[in-house]
Amino acid sequence: MAKCDICGKTRIFGSTSTHHRGVAGGQWKRKAPKTQKIFKPNLHSAWVVNDGIKERWHLCTKCLRMVRKEQAARKSASSLPTELHQQ
Repeated sequence: MAKCDICGKTRIFGSTSTHHRGVAGGQWKRKAPKTQKIFKPNLHSAWVVNDGIKERWHLCTKCLRMVRKEQAARKSASSLPTELHQQ
């Protein structure tokens, strides 16, 4: 099953109700077929460095943005001169 490796986001279910155009209520609503709709997470596979080991993780878009932001911050902090690290 598709699942985010950080937050554990998986698919969720909702219900849909179809009806003819222009008929939104009354007796037609009771006769309208109701089916389940599946909402799937927007997953991407990405390489993540975890404890010095490069691993491929499946991440949702929110977690992917968070990981990329952390990696960019680490990269920019390591490129600063050593005088700034000591302050």
